[in-house]
Amino acid sequence: MNTKIINHIKTKKMKIKLVFVSAIILLSLNTMAQSKDNRFAVELNGGVSIATNKLVDTKLSPGGGFEAVLHYRFLKHIGIYGGWGWNKLSADNSFAGSDVCFEETGYLFGLEFVHPIAESKISYMLRAGGLYNHIETENAEGKIISDTGHGLGYQLAGGIDFPIGSSWSIAPMIKYNSLKRKGNFGETENTLDYNYISLRIGIIKKF
Repeated sequence: MNTKIINHIKTKKMKIKLVFVSAIILLSLNTMAQSKDNRFAVELNGGVSIATNKLVDTKLSPGGGFEAVLHYRFLKHIGIYGGWGWNKLSADNSFAGSDVCFEETGYLFGLEFVHPIAESKISYMLRAGGLYNHIETENAEGKIISDTGHGLGYQLAGGIDFPIGSSWSIAPMIKYNSLKRKGNFGETENTLDYNYISLRIGIIKKF
């Protein structure tokens, strides 16, 4: 048997193996897609925010914010999450001037625990994690007059997950965010303790 025929047979065997492996992979992916054991989820939440303390010497008005979050459950009731968030609190009169906004933006990450309530499909959830955020101060014209730069903070949250379909749910939540950063305002440096409670409604899609 010459070399050309041998190479042809080897090539044919390789093609058969490739088709076989591809079929197994596609079958596995299809099985995972049809599985009811959804491990991934995406979430969009938003709502009102209320400061828990003064910012330097300024009392902040209620504001609001939102988050976009990706979840991955690696154990039956335990998972990790990560995402991006934005929150805005304002003041008519403050150490930074009149009619200013203090906007917190950045990243969130952490662990979550989700468990059914009794035998129902409704679950409660608890989250604890970190923030990597910064605080921008905007004046009445929308110009940024101070930016603290990113730094670490933390977030605690709890809520209830109400299924509204095979893979959708609605989740009212209460969250507490805490971030401490330093910012320059003219020639003065101030420490900003940006702490607030937020009441959020989340829409979650599991897959």
